[in-house]
Amino acid sequence: MAESLPDKKARARKIMSRLARVYPDARTELKFGTPLDLLVATILSAQCTDERVNAVTAELFPRYRRAQDWASVPLPDLEREIHSTGFFRAKARSIVGMAKGLVEHHGGEVPRTLDELVALPGVGRKTANVVLGNAFGGWFRSASSAWISWLSQPLGVWYPVLQHFLFLCAAWGALYWLYRRKIFFKM
Repeated sequence: MAESLPDKKARARKIMSRLARVYPDARTELKFGTPLDLLVATILSAQCTDERVNAVTAELFPRYRRAQDWASVPLPDLEREIHSTGFFRAKARSIVGMAKGLVEHHGGEVPRTLDELVALPGVGRKTANVVLGNAFGGWFRSASSAWISWLSQPLGVWYPVLQHFLFLCAAWGALYWLYRRKIFFKM
């Protein structure tokens, strides 16, 4: 007999509770000092390892400290500096566009709402959710459906149930941490 929806929800709650206990300090591997740093690092992280992004941003963050700095950098210069992250032309356009949006509409400050973040050029829901959860400690929706799908199979949890609880629970960081390391586990 198939597991009922209430039973699946109860099991998902138990899994989330265990993960929160085992990985209480799970957070992004991207190194950042400010919400703007994290926003830039997250844009750079598309199709790139966190280690590579951290190496590149270690050189960039001391030079570009404010949104105005990012908004005024010439694209060819930024493309050269971020070349090793891949898709450097698109990422450079996204970063400069995002920074111009911050300067023009938010006084150079990173907004604290999903709607305001996704309205910025080059910022999608995944990037916005990473920033909201890691820079501002907010409750937010999951960053990626791919890793929810990946995790739901070894956990034996029906995908929509796991997705529902991740949307409501800050413990998603632990799951994303596990996904990035391709750690399989049994509960």
